[in-house]
Amino acid sequence: MDIFGILSLIGGLALFLYGMDVMGTGLKQLSGGKLERILEKLTANRFMAVLLGLGVTAIIQSSSATTVMVVGFVNSGIMNLSQAVGIIMGANIGTTVTSWLLSLTAIDGSSIWVQLLKPSSFSPVLAVVGVVMLMTAKENSKRRDIGDILIGFAVLMFGMETMSSAVSPLADNESFTGILTLFSNPLLGVLAGAILTAAIQSSSASVGILQALCATGAINYSTAVPIIMGQNIGTCVTALLSAVGASKNARRASMIHLYFNLIGTIVFMAVFYAGNAIIGYTFLDEAANAAGIAVIHSIFNISCTVILLPFANHLVRLAELTIPDNGVKERLPSDGIPELDERFLNTPGVAMSVSRHAAELMAQDAREAVLMSRQVLFEYSGKHAKKIRSLEARADIYEDSLGSYLIRLNSKNLSAEDSRMLSLLLHCLGDLERISDHAVCICDSAESMREKKLSFSKKATEELSIFADAVCDITDITMQAFAAGDYDSAKRVVPLNIAADSLGKKLRSRHIRRLRKGKCTIELGFLLQEIIYSMGRIAEHCANIAICLVQVGEDEPETHEYTEMLMENDSQWFEAELAAAKEKYMLPKIFK
Repeated sequence: MDIFGILSLIGGLALFLYGMDVMGTGLKQLSGGKLERILEKLTANRFMAVLLGLGVTAIIQSSSATTVMVVGFVNSGIMNLSQAVGIIMGANIGTTVTSWLLSLTAIDGSSIWVQLLKPSSFSPVLAVVGVVMLMTAKENSKRRDIGDILIGFAVLMFGMETMSSAVSPLADNESFTGILTLFSNPLLGVLAGAILTAAIQSSSASVGILQALCATGAINYSTAVPIIMGQNIGTCVTALLSAVGASKNARRASMIHLYFNLIGTIVFMAVFYAGNAIIGYTFLDEAANAAGIAVIHSIFNISCTVILLPFANHLVRLAELTIPDNGVKERLPSDGIPELDERFLNTPGVAMSVSRHAAELMAQDAREAVLMSRQVLFEYSGKHAKKIRSLEARADIYEDSLGSYLIRLNSKNLSAEDSRMLSLLLHCLGDLERISDHAVCICDSAESMREKKLSFSKKATEELSIFADAVCDITDITMQAFAAGDYDSAKRVVPLNIAADSLGKKLRSRHIRRLRKGKCTIELGFLLQEIIYSMGRIAEHCANIAICLVQVGEDEPETHEYTEMLMENDSQWFEAELAAAKEKYMLPKIFK
């Protein structure tokens, strides 16, 4: 091979790896993270876990990416080690899909239909279609993702063809064939496969390179089999690196991946070479081809899963023995709240899902703080007051950590759906945090009244209770709509907020009347005003969240602009909702 052949080989390899990356990214974007998010909903059914791992890896074309996600889930406490085993096993099977796609390059035949199946025949068409879709698609659209997939596949196949053509002259090179003969030694072959895969951190890519080398005709199955075994071990490096600095269970998950492939390789090779010694496999001396490599790759991974799945608990135990507890129990970040793991940023769909889950927990805390502040106001409890402050402190942590995480995520290539969700969360974070702040303000007022042994009159208490009920109902509806993405429920918050605002004004007016008649002290008046203000602000922040939810993905108008638009475009519904709210939260009549 001359210098130009070497350049062609390097160029083909570069195109091959780039095409695989582009196609994989496009597939991830097209799925919108939905397949990856299924992993979070995983049950204890290991068979289902294997199927899920297989499906996700087949779609995103990377067992390493799937395993790194699993490490992240375990590190965050979303998934336990027992669940992780099945996913890891399924990921190993899923990665064989790529080798079957690449085996299309080995199709041979004179029939026009057979020729049409060759990538060299249809890849140019896919490339043209992909380019047209890219040039005509909007930013972050599914059309653009499909274009990426088509172009990525075409580049991948072109790189594969280029590599195969570049190495073809090596068939007559005695030095090259001599080196390959060394790898027929099982140990050297496993070592070579592991080093190659560890270097490029992709078993799919290393299997593709092996398939390309088959074009020389110098690689027989006795050489290919141990290299394939080593490739499965080398792919563990990505997960092991990802687990550095993670929790014990995350490191154990990466060790499970390593042990699964190590034990599988040892068992498979022992059985395979024992059978060869007894029977004598004649095919080992035959020249390997791309389809044969895909068959061996699939048989190995399926066999390992079938053999080791019943011993999944033993793999977990082995990982726990390797990384013991040492009597120290690890605590998850933020009192058990799933961590916003940096590993997920490489799979934006999962990062968005985890962010959404964290925001939902923040919303639940805000709701709990508001409901508890109402209880503290009318029936003081030191335990509840302490809990409200704890919830507010956690809201501050949420706002800082989740806000920073979302800003980092915003720089990633997000799907249109995820981009809209990110915008919603960024808009709502401040409102959620402020709701908890105002719950604390109500709690402070209640404590001040208790310390000074003050109490509102029966009339003022009754009126304040109605106002508190309205605010709590608004908070309930808002947080439930936020968690469920229920736009219809979110729309109801706007007329409810207007009714609550009107109610707050009436309470202030009645308070002034009582002050003039000497039925209320100045000090109690200030406290009442503070409570009314805090409750009103809670309702306002809920309205902001509801409007953001309704307007997600659009150019959100300001709150008052949206209210005016709603009143104009859907006036009959709006008036009915507003009337129902005013009737429900009607203050008792004032008697002279």
